[in-house]
Amino acid sequence: MFSTSQSETAFNLLTEVGLHADELRGSLKLLSDTESRYIRDLKINVSNTLGSENLSRKEAYLIGVAVAVNERNAVLKNAFESLAQDNGATQAEIAEAIACTSLLNANNVLYRFRHFTEKESYESLPAGIKMNIMGNPVLGKEFFELLSLVISALNGCARCVKAHEEGLVKQGTAPQRIWDAVRLGSVLKSLVVLL
Repeated sequence: MFSTSQSETAFNLLTEVGLHADELRGSLKLLSDTESRYIRDLKINVSNTLGSENLSRKEAYLIGVAVAVNERNAVLKNAFESLAQDNGATQAEIAEAIACTSLLNANNVLYRFRHFTEKESYESLPAGIKMNIMGNPVLGKEFFELLSLVISALNGCARCVKAHEEGLVKQGTAPQRIWDAVRLGSVLKSLVVLL
């Protein structure tokens, strides 16, 4: 069994993301059971990134929803949806974070293909993917772009990352806000791997 402090740290980590103690299982439980020092690091990373002064709690939790959807973790998605609602997110905003994640998955695959093949024949073809949601997003253009950047970074699409980062810079988004959003996405991905 693990020490009281390790147990508390693991449970506090789950609480931080809206999960319950009974959801301590899988790889996260293994790390707790073996008294891995990484549990403490992960708890600190999650707390620090969710509490970024450059993102509101609502924005952080909406990023959490998007990461959980992207990584196909329904339990974490539901937990972040509740936390987002508790911090003022509407159903329309949550739905749009999910829709943004879906759209970016299509775009990330298509634009990675173009990047990987490096053929002019594909560059000249229209994407042919409807993206009306980007025109007047419920989340606002800046946050929609930020969310798009996080998902593109998670999915490893260099072209999309560059385009969304440039779009944010043109809108006047501070580099630290951009960094904190992507950092949050990366830390939440590290958590999803263990759940």
